[in-house]
Amino acid sequence: MDKTYRIVAINPGSTSTKISYHENEKMLFETDVFHDSSVLLKFPTINDQLDYRLAVIDKFLKEKNIDMKGIDAIVGRGGGCVSVESGIYEINDKLIEDTREAKGGLYHSSMLGVQLANEFHKRYGGKMFMMDPPVVDELCDLARITGVKGVYRRAVSHALNLKATAKHHAKVMGKKYEDCRFIACHIDGGISITAHVNGRMIDGNDAGGGEGPFTPTRMGSMAVTDMNNRLNDLSHDEIRSLCSQAGGLSSHFGTSNSNKIHARVEAGDPEATRVWNAMIYNVCKWIGAMAAAMEGKVDAIVLTGGLMRFQDVVDAIQKRCGWIAPLAVYVGEMEQTAMADGALEVLRGEVEPKQYTGIPVWTGFDDERQKVNTSVRGKKLKDEEEEPSTAGANRIR
Repeated sequence: MDKTYRIVAINPGSTSTKISYHENEKMLFETDVFHDSSVLLKFPTINDQLDYRLAVIDKFLKEKNIDMKGIDAIVGRGGGCVSVESGIYEINDKLIEDTREAKGGLYHSSMLGVQLANEFHKRYGGKMFMMDPPVVDELCDLARITGVKGVYRRAVSHALNLKATAKHHAKVMGKKYEDCRFIACHIDGGISITAHVNGRMIDGNDAGGGEGPFTPTRMGSMAVTDMNNRLNDLSHDEIRSLCSQAGGLSSHFGTSNSNKIHARVEAGDPEATRVWNAMIYNVCKWIGAMAAAMEGKVDAIVLTGGLMRFQDVVDAIQKRCGWIAPLAVYVGEMEQTAMADGALEVLRGEVEPKQYTGIPVWTGFDDERQKVNTSVRGKKLKDEEEEPSTAGANRIR
């Protein structure tokens, strides 16, 4: 008889904490605890939310009578570390350190995932894993370039759900993910619009950096001149918060609760209707951008995330983008199952977990690195020529 592996998956997001308990392929319990942005903003930093989120998980485990003693694996959604390849990783000390310090530049609630996994590992043991964090980097070269020399675009997306849902839809189509071309969109507290070509996310908005559509919690793209003129008096931390927690619908309405805001839309509130429709309008523009990046060769527009529960969102995207490719709608997320399945493959010896090194998956273009190395070598030789020879001085003596 096959061994029964017990797995807990922990998934902190910008508006919720999701927890699930699995035995092999079966998810036995799951919960999704909503956190209004007004509550989370009371904590000075995201790391300060650790104990608050721990209490949420403890409550779930107690309510479901889940005994964590002897747990086989704890999977924490990753975020904040440097960019990595897609896959499942063992959580090591370097990963925990880099995540806590946001070494990769992503300041988002997902950075609590590996930290929460580590806290439970301290209590109960078990292996610790991270699966497809937001900093999975598969960008094509053209997607990296900006209009400022030496400044490159980052790959930051809801990679976990995007990859899992795209792979699922490929199976529905009777194809391999590696043979498909999808525009995959995660639309919830944060919004990611990404281009998937033959198994790689070659482009997408920097969802963690405030780029792209504004969302329930994020400000979205703005002109640099508007940033300078309108937000110049804000501190760095306040700007960062607008990019991750306090922007978007939260800025307009003082809450990120989409149910409350959508209720106002349904009641005919003009401001709520205007802002809500503008958010979806911006989603559609970014879908169009990804279609152009893919030269119009798109097998499907895969829509996933919590906001897909609202039919008007689906209808608006169908109206503006249906001409690009058929829509495939998956309400909610596949993240919990993806994390548990990844851990199960490792526990069964079917997959070797990747090791986090702290070195970004992309460190620059080859020709630029060569120029830097040549410049460094040239400077070193010049310095050696100008420096008095110690050996010669000794011989003179």
